[in-house]
Amino acid sequence: MSDRLYVFDTTLRDGEQVPGCQLNTIEKIEVAKALEELGVDVIEAGFPISSPGDFNSVIEISKAVTWPTICALTRAVEKDIEVAADALRFAKHKRIHTGIGTSDYHIKHKFNSTREEIIERAVAAVKYARRFVDDVEFYAEDAGRSDNEYLARVVEAVIKAGATVVNIPDTTGYCLPEEYGRKIKYLMENVNGVHNAILSTHCHNDLGMATANTIAGVMNGARQVEVTINGIGERAGNTSLEEVAMILKSHKDIGIDTNINTKKIYGISRMVSSLMNMPVQPNKAIVGRNAFAHSSGIHQDGVLKNRESYEIIDPVDVGVDENSIVLTARSGRAALKHRLEVLGVTLDKEKLDQAYEDFLKLADKKKDINDDDVLMLVGKERKENGRIKLEYLQVSSGVGIKPVASVCLTIAGEPFEAASSGNGPVDAAINAVKQIIRRQTTVKEFLIQAITKGSDDVGKVHMQVEYEGSVYYGFGANTDIIAASVEAYIDAINKFVI
Repeated sequence: MSDRLYVFDTTLRDGEQVPGCQLNTIEKIEVAKALEELGVDVIEAGFPISSPGDFNSVIEISKAVTWPTICALTRAVEKDIEVAADALRFAKHKRIHTGIGTSDYHIKHKFNSTREEIIERAVAAVKYARRFVDDVEFYAEDAGRSDNEYLARVVEAVIKAGATVVNIPDTTGYCLPEEYGRKIKYLMENVNGVHNAILSTHCHNDLGMATANTIAGVMNGARQVEVTINGIGERAGNTSLEEVAMILKSHKDIGIDTNINTKKIYGISRMVSSLMNMPVQPNKAIVGRNAFAHSSGIHQDGVLKNRESYEIIDPVDVGVDENSIVLTARSGRAALKHRLEVLGVTLDKEKLDQAYEDFLKLADKKKDINDDDVLMLVGKERKENGRIKLEYLQVSSGVGIKPVASVCLTIAGEPFEAASSGNGPVDAAINAVKQIIRRQTTVKEFLIQAITKGSDDVGKVHMQVEYEGSVYYGFGANTDIIAASVEAYIDAINKFVI
């Protein structure tokens, strides 16, 4: 009989800490419902004391989701715990996730404290959280660099205080897989009462070993994994949910099962990528565009003769339909609706009609419509509510010609026109926009997502714009990369222009 592994998803908390990936409450509810359909056991919905938005999101997600446990993060601070408990009041199954740093780096430099004082604070936080909920998870921050003997003392103390789950984070992504596995094994063998709680992994990907460390932890006794969709998260990201789920499904000899419905993986991957404006790298394991693509003639021949020659995962098992409907200018509403549903997006009739009109316009420009194009179309409405809108853009450029751009913006419904030159067509277009908005801004980062299938593909631009000491993030997508750049700039300025 297989062991049960609990999947704790922190896309809406740790994943959302990525700059520019913040979601509003409605979008978070959409993701939470998709996580429930995916089969996630625990959804970490936010850090309630950090902001009113996070507090409200935890409340609304608690109302919207039925069977998964809803978890709220806190520090080992009584006020944090009280606010988390309040935010969880509507959750059917609730958990408070509290903790403190246990490495000497944190104890000495972050807290200016001692090992004994940290244990006292840890125990007090768990006991206080147990006043509000029966399910308390404790995190030993920077456990990856914590002394194992001391860490075991902390774990033993918090379990005795009432912790039901103990999280052993490799917060900095420092550990090697063998090292992290030994750490979990040490705790399993040296903590009195360890079987009264579940040990959890929470690994970061700074050295590219998050998934390997997580699996090493599971192989040595951890029975909860803390993961995110597409591996998003602080710095280089967190352990990827889809990778862990498919490793365990592919290696049945490990004898550990999850509750994940793997056929829902691809859809939620694309949903999160679209909502967070966070492209999935083409070579990303399981969900990348090239994960099941074969360009080598030898590979193609082998796959055609027997799929398992070069594929250890059936694409259908992760929700990639090998016989998917190809979208072209001759496709009808039903085909578009089907593709959206595969990607986890449901639209009412009015929004579907608008998306279909936009789809036909794009299909006239492109030979092939891919999933990113479709998601870009349905995400377009989020930008149409902005105060500033691009009405038209005209650019003249070429070899030996100084680029000049003319733009027309509507601001609160009133049209404004301007023209400007620049070092290139994008610079000229943005300079023209700057003449109209009259704000001192600086483009800090300008990222064009790779154009993959030809000159007619949609160009996707991510931009950081600094204004009065704050950084705002914008996203644009268009078959014209200059237009996409201007859309991204306008998307950013709409976030600070009132």
